[in-house]
Amino acid sequence: MKDLYRRHNISEQTFCRWRTKFGGMDVGDARRLKELGSENDRLKRLIAKQMLVIDGLTEFSLKN
Repeated sequence: MKDLYRRHNISEQTFCRWRTKFGGMDVGDARRLKELGSENDRLKRLIAKQMLVIDGLTEFSLKN
């Protein structure tokens, strides 16, 4: 196994973490997990932008 880790330039800890996370999944499940992660990141960015807009509008309304 150590040769495998070295060949792919990963640590044993990384491999064990991946095996724990993805071990029981088929390819479709892993792909769906990746898609959900991407969607989650996109929604977090959208919420952050909306929070900035709300903060700006709140600050503007308090000044007037």
